[in-house]
Amino acid sequence: MATPGAMASIPPPPVQPLRARGGRVEIIDQTLLPAEERWIHLATIEDVWEAIRALRIRGAPAIGIAAGYGMAIAAEASTAADRDAFLADMATARDYLKTSRPTGVNLAWAAERVYRVLAGSGLERVEELRRLAWDEARRIFDEDIDTCRRIGLAGAELLHGNVLTHCNTGGLATGGYGTALAAIYMAHALGSPIHVYVDETRPLLQGARLTTWELAKAGIEATLIADGAAATVLSRGDVGAVIVGADRVAANGDVANKIGTLGVAILARYFGVPFYVAMPVSTIDFETPDGASIPIEERDPAEVTTFNGVPASPPGTRAYNPAFDVTPAELVTAFITEHGVIRPPYTENLARLRNR
Repeated sequence: MATPGAMASIPPPPVQPLRARGGRVEIIDQTLLPAEERWIHLATIEDVWEAIRALRIRGAPAIGIAAGYGMAIAAEASTAADRDAFLADMATARDYLKTSRPTGVNLAWAAERVYRVLAGSGLERVEELRRLAWDEARRIFDEDIDTCRRIGLAGAELLHGNVLTHCNTGGLATGGYGTALAAIYMAHALGSPIHVYVDETRPLLQGARLTTWELAKAGIEATLIADGAAATVLSRGDVGAVIVGADRVAANGDVANKIGTLGVAILARYFGVPFYVAMPVSTIDFETPDGASIPIEERDPAEVTTFNGVPASPPGTRAYNPAFDVTPAELVTAFITEHGVIRPPYTENLARLRNR
């Protein structure tokens, strides 16, 4: 693990996608990047739900943070006059937020965390419960910044030279530093020469639109490639590691992540390249035994049949559009967490993190 001196030398996050000030929650609308950096106000729980569903905010940790603040917004909107009615409103808000996206576990974790803190507080006055909801949402945000810094420092020790990443796992996907991209940021900040091959990540181009934008802000050299070029790049033998994030990790170490991750993991194994998954412990779903039990979100087929709103296939073309795939644990070289690098056997070693 990195030393306290290394921790102190790390610069602040290059990107933060969400801010909350005086009860006002704003996010960068990521659907407009890189052409426009626009902050939008989330005034209602319905605004939060829509922003998560429409990918205005995305990435498992960032969605969790948004869900925490969504609960605080719901607390502010509740007209309940007593504790029991208020908690009933908050249970409804929790369940509603969970329906926005089913695969990533951080969303449900954060909404449930705020609810449990409220229910277990013993506070009776609704106004005090409202303040507690905001305080807990802020704690989720602050903890994420520290967690991602630690993930980055643990992962930085594994990266040098050329690395390949898939989708967006940087500040836009978290509270600030990111997960997989945090390791790249930290390696760069600590003086390691880093060059990143960025998969474009079809069909919504999170790699092309978001990861390249973040790396440019951080001054890190990057090369964008089509998803189909990953095999060629890895076959050349000059990529030292593949590093990705995760939306949910099952108890046995199977990983649900952005569609296309499984193919990259298979390629990495074939070409003998380490395949790392960087994520906070909150992304591990200990109640889900394996990847077959993870619900996979399917999105609008039009995301595949069109490109930037322009038809890319004949009218009436059928399309299959899963947002995620599942990478078997045996293809993962190691998990990078805020508690360090976790290696096989995963069922036993991940379980040790359960109460950390």
